[in-house]
Amino acid sequence: MLEALLKGGVKALGLRRPEDLRRVVCVQPHPDDADVGIGGTVAKLSKLGCEVTYVTMTDDRASISDPSLTTDRIVEIRRKEQEEAASVLGVKELVWLGYPDSELFPSLEARGRLIEIIRRKKPDAVFTVDPWLAYEAHPDHRSTGMVASEASMFSGLYNVNPEQLAGGLRPHQPEYVAYFVTPRPNAYVDVTDTFQAKLEAVRKHGTQFLEKWDFYESYIRYQGKRYGGEIGVEYAEAFKIMPPFLLHYNVDAERM
Repeated sequence: MLEALLKGGVKALGLRRPEDLRRVVCVQPHPDDADVGIGGTVAKLSKLGCEVTYVTMTDDRASISDPSLTTDRIVEIRRKEQEEAASVLGVKELVWLGYPDSELFPSLEARGRLIEIIRRKKPDAVFTVDPWLAYEAHPDHRSTGMVASEASMFSGLYNVNPEQLAGGLRPHQPEYVAYFVTPRPNAYVDVTDTFQAKLEAVRKHGTQFLEKWDFYESYIRYQGKRYGGEIGVEYAEAFKIMPPFLLHYNVDAERM
């Protein structure tokens, strides 16, 4: 098994493809991150009947530089934009954890909240940003990916956050973590048929993208075509898929 794993990557484990999942929790730093990174996959999963839940870690208060807007108004605008984008992609549940934008760092409290969500929703997989992305300077992105990884690894253990079990929850470990915005993908999803929905969803985040939409659209299309070329389709999205048991003491993780 070890030799097959090192030669064939995680495919040797017989894991389900992202498009075959029935329940997914997507943990993102800010309201637009999943839509930009994997909006096509989310739309495809929704069309196939998968239950997709978005968990947004921060309130995105730093995303609009307009001194005429209060913090509360910015948060309200960004929530509304995410709600409209989620409607386009078929996302039915949005969970807001409300940490201050630009100030998220790994903590037992944040990890515990994600463990509780995983145990409650019982996802087949957790989607999140890759915390090991080179040159990623934003603490919200690094911290989101790391805390989501820790939560996925510990959510199946009885003696981690046991007070949740007293409340009726049960341990649950997802089959894998699927990282997006990753430099070393090992799985691709054909999103040719949902790519326009992705673009429509991203456009709903008007305060973030419409001012320079031509640039953002061209870059999103470039990435989609580049990933599509890896599997012989027009547009694709990329993931680094890792089962929780491989997220610890694994010097070969980068090449799996």
